[in-house]
Amino acid sequence: MSITIRPYEEGDAQDIAELYNRHRDNPNPVAGGITGDELERELAERDTATFLVAVDGGRVVGTFGLFHGTGRRSARAGELIADMFFVAPAYRNGVITGRLFTEAVEWMMRSGCLVLRLTVNPANTVAFRLYRRVGCVSVGQTVPGEDGNVELHNYIPLILRSVFADLGAEGRAALGGLNSFATVTEARDDELRSDVRLVDGVRTVTYCLALGELQLTASVDVDRGLVLGAELAGPAGARQLRIAEPPYRVRAPRHPAPHRFGSDGLVCEVDGDDGTLRVLAPGHHGPVYVSTWPSCRADRSAGWREGEPGDLDISPVEHGVRIVERSGDDEVVGTVTFDGGVLHQDFTFTARPGRLFQTVGLRQGTFALTDPAQGDGQEHPLGLGIGVRDSSEVVAAAQLAPLGSELTWNGAGLRIEVPVRQPVRLIHSGLLEPRLEPGADGVARLTTVFRTQPAPADSAGRLAPAPRSAAGARRLQVDANAAGVTTWAEGASKILRSPFPRTRAFGYNPRWSAGMWVTAERSRFSRDSGLGWGVPPTAAWEEKHPLGLFAPRERIGWELTAPDDPAEPVRVDVQAPDVPEEVVLWITPNTSRRTSVVIDSAGSRWELDSSDFRQVWAAAASVRLSDGSWLDCRPAPGGAGHAEIVLRPTPSGLLIGCVCAAERPHGAENAWHLSVRTDPGL
Repeated sequence: MSITIRPYEEGDAQDIAELYNRHRDNPNPVAGGITGDELERELAERDTATFLVAVDGGRVVGTFGLFHGTGRRSARAGELIADMFFVAPAYRNGVITGRLFTEAVEWMMRSGCLVLRLTVNPANTVAFRLYRRVGCVSVGQTVPGEDGNVELHNYIPLILRSVFADLGAEGRAALGGLNSFATVTEARDDELRSDVRLVDGVRTVTYCLALGELQLTASVDVDRGLVLGAELAGPAGARQLRIAEPPYRVRAPRHPAPHRFGSDGLVCEVDGDDGTLRVLAPGHHGPVYVSTWPSCRADRSAGWREGEPGDLDISPVEHGVRIVERSGDDEVVGTVTFDGGVLHQDFTFTARPGRLFQTVGLRQGTFALTDPAQGDGQEHPLGLGIGVRDSSEVVAAAQLAPLGSELTWNGAGLRIEVPVRQPVRLIHSGLLEPRLEPGADGVARLTTVFRTQPAPADSAGRLAPAPRSAAGARRLQVDANAAGVTTWAEGASKILRSPFPRTRAFGYNPRWSAGMWVTAERSRFSRDSGLGWGVPPTAAWEEKHPLGLFAPRERIGWELTAPDDPAEPVRVDVQAPDVPEEVVLWITPNTSRRTSVVIDSAGSRWELDSSDFRQVWAAAASVRLSDGSWLDCRPAPGGAGHAEIVLRPTPSGLLIGCVCAAERPHGAENAWHLSVRTDPGL
């Protein structure tokens, strides 16, 4: 076996696509696979800095890419985002993984891009521990978001470049002899915790690197991307090192108040830092529409999850604002107006700007693509993987909407329409990438129509659960060591799955133990993360009573009321007075890997196969259990507003999240009814 690591060459795309398509655990999966042409186009659209391939006997067996943007995220000045890091299973126990990582980091040091960002599934303990071992640190959210990943940063190239001139001959010689970054940093544990420490009001991380007999200690300001101080210690003693400034400047956000204007009860907000546009609707939790700003620096193009702050000049115009960004001789001007329910986004530019992404924030309702050439479009329930395949990992594989067609989303009380007058790619059914094509007058125009409509009657509590036939005694067991319910049985029927007393990974949660538990999460509409995966806190839980738990540090308490009569629902009440965003009751029902799901989505009933979607939101849901009965989940009557249920099929099984906003009307409760039925109940 002779492995060669080399840069990507023309002709590699098809081999790489086939490598990814052969292995379901590749980090960039797209349902149905991708083609070589799509992969080649993806590398071009990501503004690839370098793309390394590992080759064995002419066959591609591994890849590692460094990008200025991934569609989802956008690198700051001096940063690169690592993605498409994949090694064929037969080669994972060898040196190929470390060699790919090391050569990528060495390339960064030569290029002047000195901070590496990457994401990893924390439930993939092998990969997570590898990244931690080679110096990757957590500086932001420490639990997986909706995408399932945790973001890590590696500042070793920045440190070495900043102190290289003052290392001395011995230090530079030791640095030149390194053959793997696994040997230059102290081991970090694999807990999901932040590595940031606040020092004199500055968020810092500290590294301790071994250079032969020398030890290099350095602290980094993670917000400004600067080395604050460094010390080199050895047999002859220790000395402070001179710090060289990096060859770039990180633009710090100013956090100005957003610019607001409105129409027909809807409110538009434009972020003064990165130009992101949000549309808010009464009664809807979170924005119903988000549009990013197409930067005049194409290599700093915003992703749909984040955007880099820019020097934007924003001024009011009638019914909206005018936004101007300049970089050298290049300029992008956007005029955003909202009048009569119609949002107009008009752009002019001197050179092609960066990418623009639009996200529809309706979580319940329907989506349809209507093509006049094909007749009326079929309506699909809103959800990832339904109607349109989810190509968010490889945007180049997105579906192109036909010119002249119309995209429509119908939610509770709101209809959103996007006429397709320029090329628009459907990344998934709620995420678009329009291409800004100037018309004859040099203006690229985007139009979105918002129509208010009567909201459907609340159906989440309209049907009382019926008793199941021949039900036996109800048994529930709560264990503080598992932080939740480990057993729920009705007669001989097992309702929940739980590995307790063991701990296993479930989906993107590396610490699954209970079959029902409660966590605090980021907002379901959070742009940068979305709702998490129920990773329980490491803090201890206490038993309030046999069916109640309390976590003193988080100040989260919850308890069950379980009537002896199985015809009555189990009630779960949650108290979390200090949680800032969302409180979620998580459930891992005892289902087959593939099962039936019946949901109420914005007042309409849908029956789905769990293999047909990746995520779906509902007002109420019933799930078919392994014995043929149904677990019905819905807010308790009189419960809090903005209560919704999310369902996520995973290779580990089905995950249900009963989500409630932390901010609730006075007197509203965070309470849920769970029932076992002989029929779906919806």
